[in-house]
Amino acid sequence: MSKSTLAIIAGISAAAGSAATAAILTSRSQRKEPPIATPTQEYPRGIAATPTLPPPPVPAVPPAPLRKEIIAPVNPTGVFQYGFPGPISDLRPNLSTTSSFDRRTRNPHWVAEHITPASLTANNGNRSHSTFVEDESVPEKFRAKLHDYFRSGYDRGHQVPAADAKWSQDAMDQTFLLTNMCPQVGDGFNRDYWAHFEDFCRRLTNHYPSVRIITGPLYLPRRDPEDGKWRVSYEVIGSPPNVAVPTHFYKVIFAEDGKTGGDVSLGAFVLPNARISNEKPLESFEVPVEAIERASGLEFASKLPAQRRKKLCKEITCSLLVRDYAERQKDLIGKTPPKKLPLPDRTS
Repeated sequence: MSKSTLAIIAGISAAAGSAATAAILTSRSQRKEPPIATPTQEYPRGIAATPTLPPPPVPAVPPAPLRKEIIAPVNPTGVFQYGFPGPISDLRPNLSTTSSFDRRTRNPHWVAEHITPASLTANNGNRSHSTFVEDESVPEKFRAKLHDYFRSGYDRGHQVPAADAKWSQDAMDQTFLLTNMCPQVGDGFNRDYWAHFEDFCRRLTNHYPSVRIITGPLYLPRRDPEDGKWRVSYEVIGSPPNVAVPTHFYKVIFAEDGKTGGDVSLGAFVLPNARISNEKPLESFEVPVEAIERASGLEFASKLPAQRRKKLCKEITCSLLVRDYAERQKDLIGKTPPKKLPLPDRTS
């Protein structure tokens, strides 16, 4: 990813963000109220001092002026009698995934998964028994279709990989729903760098007992070299054009220490939907989670307090282990026995 693209992501609304922060800090500044004088009284000797004085008078607050009730001559919400326009996110919980679908782009907003050492050690699913299928839970006119990808030049790219759901054939089959897919560049990305990135996520379970991952597409602006203006532009595949081709993909990783209320190592990455050299360091794609939130309009960690957060790439070495594509496919169809995943190095 170019430095300019990273700058876009990491700096989205930076000025607005700092201004908002200043406003919040100003509104939350504590003001010391002047102490209220308490009346005192001299008591004769031998008589206990008891609080007999009435409290200081409270200033009378004038009643709020009565507002005349406004009776609107129109009823905008009356249109709901014909149906709710939306947007509708088509939230779908499955065995191996939970997803929210974007009917406009025919791609998911996000897809969430949960992996553990036990779930990855099980080997009850075989990719050769799974097939790509349309998700009939989405209305037909908003659905991504199998023929949309035909001769498009793009892979049906898993957001939650099939290799993360080998613990059950049914669970693996559900990762082949098109609501878990986006058009991805094949050679150099989906079958290479992106696949190595997915393997990195699995290897995290050698150090963390619980890893949760949210994956999804982004549509980021590019600067026009002719007029210098920023524009969002992306291809749409299908006949008629139906499925948007994302410009980028993100992953937000929550690596949990397994303790109730324990620490969570948080990592956020944005990769371009393009060929990437396997020599490119993974850390070069690391961004603040807030940058993905601004770019996507989503929130990922609003309930995770700062004191529980750790930076993933400061806890371990964020690097890829490059494996041959054919070797990875053998693992998915059950021709090689389950093996312990190499452990990402810890940073000192």
